[in-house]
Amino acid sequence: MILDQFKLTGKTAMVTGCRRGIGRGIAVGLAEAGADIIGISATLEDKSEVQNEVESLGRSFHGYRCDFSDRAALYSLIAEVKRNHPKIDILFNNAGTILRKPAAEHPDESWDKVVETNLSAQFILTREFGRDMLARKQGKIVFTCSLLSFQGGINVPSYAASKAGVKELVMAFANEWASSGVCVNGIAPGYIATDNTKALRENPERSRQILERIPAGRWGTPEDFKGIAIFLASGASDYIHGSIIMADGGWMGR
Repeated sequence: MILDQFKLTGKTAMVTGCRRGIGRGIAVGLAEAGADIIGISATLEDKSEVQNEVESLGRSFHGYRCDFSDRAALYSLIAEVKRNHPKIDILFNNAGTILRKPAAEHPDESWDKVVETNLSAQFILTREFGRDMLARKQGKIVFTCSLLSFQGGINVPSYAASKAGVKELVMAFANEWASSGVCVNGIAPGYIATDNTKALRENPERSRQILERIPAGRWGTPEDFKGIAIFLASGASDYIHGSIIMADGGWMGR
């Protein structure tokens, strides 16, 4: 039956940036489809709300804290996760940060933190966990891209550069790994009601401009990503490689 292809029972999914927003929606959605969750966030509580949601669905949740702008901490996390969870079937590279400052005033510190978190850490995680998937000839890897993977944005040069790089990583990994049974794809969110867009939503003029361009006429929500995540993590997407699904309410088609 076709619906069986979407089931994730018996799978283990690792979701970075799982504490809130899109990552939380993805983690809960995967659990609803049957996956056990390894959740990572720099500020994950000992008994987090996302853990409670996942466990209420009868799935297990193992949480870890990591600051992805800290390269040493990242490698320590990878070693710990591999010790505790030898087989990860699904990797969602969702963690990210954004620091706003006009390009002429954008400091090195902001550039380094954003690029390390959004791009370099995602490459390292994919390389290290993807290597195990290659050995098994099976796995699903999904990157959270952005509208700014395709557009320049305003006052966020480090974020735009990092997300453009993530888009290229999706295709670069897919080109090398598709023939080995590892699917690498991406999701490009539009304007979603999360902490990252709080400043925009609280600016009446900017919020109005954004909503006027979105054909769907609303900000997206983390729940809008559950179905896409399940599809890209499941057997239903086995012939999908190097693709980026736009989840933007129609923004890029305007």
